[in-house]
Amino acid sequence: FKAGVKDYKLTYYTPDYETKDTDILAAFRVTPQPGVPPEEAGAAVAAESSTGTWTTVWTDGLTSLDRYKGRCYHLE
Repeated sequence: FKAGVKDYKLTYYTPDYETKDTDILAAFRVTPQPGVPPEEAGAAVAAESSTGTWTTVWTDGLTSLDRYKGRCYHLE
């Protein structure tokens, strides 16, 4: 990846995640660009649809990332 680009899969790809009754579930159809692994593309959608951003913002320390972040946990 180019400098300054986050590797979303480290935080937002959680294949062992078990859903809870209180989770909001969404399905996306994603076609990764050539050279981008499906896990990274799915994690990027989860991140940018929730708490992820390409830069640090002042609210980062005010909320629990594990509680509010989107997750990519299943790929077909």
